[in-house]
Amino acid sequence: MIVRWGLRELPGVLSEVGIDRPFLIASERWSKLGLPAAGRWSEVPSDRIAEIVAAAGDADGLLAVGGGSAIDLAKAVSVPTELPVVSVPTTYSGAEWAPSFGIRDSDRRMQGGGSCARLAGIVYEPDLTLGLPLEESVGTAMNALAHCAEALYVKGRTPEADVLALEGARAINETLPRVAAFGEDRNARTKLLAGADLAGHALGLAGLGLGHAMAQAIGGRYGLPHGALNAICLPAALRFNQAVAREEIARFAEALQTDDPVGRVRELAQLGGFRRLQDLGVPVEDLPELAEAAAGRGGAKANPRPASPTEIEELLRSIY
Repeated sequence: MIVRWGLRELPGVLSEVGIDRPFLIASERWSKLGLPAAGRWSEVPSDRIAEIVAAAGDADGLLAVGGGSAIDLAKAVSVPTELPVVSVPTTYSGAEWAPSFGIRDSDRRMQGGGSCARLAGIVYEPDLTLGLPLEESVGTAMNALAHCAEALYVKGRTPEADVLALEGARAINETLPRVAAFGEDRNARTKLLAGADLAGHALGLAGLGLGHAMAQAIGGRYGLPHGALNAICLPAALRFNQAVAREEIARFAEALQTDDPVGRVRELAQLGGFRRLQDLGVPVEDLPELAEAAAGRGGAKANPRPASPTEIEELLRSIY
C-alpha cells in the first residue's frame, strides 16, 4: 500500500499505481476540491453497485474521498471491476486499510458486503478533517481505538499489528480530548489522523473482534453511526475478553495510561456523548435478534473468547 501525506501528493500516487482516468466516489461536499475525475458518483452511501460499475466503465481506477461509507462503496465497486482504489479519508474510520467492506443503502441500512477489494494507495490530508463535527470526530476516532484494542487479541493478531495497535492507541488517547475541545486545532487533528492510520493498518493485518461484530449488527439494521456504536460496545467487549486476554488488555491499558481501560474508553466515548444503546433509539425488544446476528459475524468468530447469542445479549443489555 502506498501512503502519502498532503493532497498535493494525490496526482503522484495515482500515477504510481497506474491510474490515469480515476472514477471519483465522493459526496457533493467534496466537489469544491477540484479532484481529477473521468467520471463521478456522489450518492454516498449507496447500494446501486451495478449502476456505479457501469458508470465507471471507462475508468482505470477508483478514487474515494470521504469517510467509511465512501471508501467502502469504492471497495465494493473495485471487486467486480478489478479496479485499484486510492482513498483520501476525511474521518478516522480506518476503512482505507481493510479489504472487506459493507454495502449500505441511502438510508445507511446494511444491504450486504464482501472482501478482496483492490487497495492501492492512501493520501491523508488533515485539513479535510477540520470541519468534521464533534460526534463524527469522536465516533470515528473511537472506531479507530476499537481497531487497536481488538488487533491485540483477535485470532489473526501478529507482532507487527501489536506494535501498530499500541502506537495508535497512545496517539488516539493523547489527542482525541484535544480535538474534542478544540476542533480547529490542526496539529491535534494531524496527530489523531496519524493514530487512526496506525489503527487502520493494525486492522488490516489482524482483523476485527466481538465489539465490532456487535456494532455492525446494530448499525446495519437501523442505519446508526458505526463509530458511535463501537464507542458504546467496546467497553462490554473488553470486559468479556478480560478472562482470556488479560495480558493483551493490560498492554492496551498501558497505552491508554490507565489501570482501568474500560473506564478510560467510556470516558473518551463520552466526549462525543456516547453512553448507551437506548440513547440511539435501539429497541430493547430487538436485543435477542441483534445478539444472534452479531454471533454470526466474522468479528465474533475471530474473538479470543467464543460468545454465544445468549452471552452477547447479556452484553448488549449491560450497555443498553
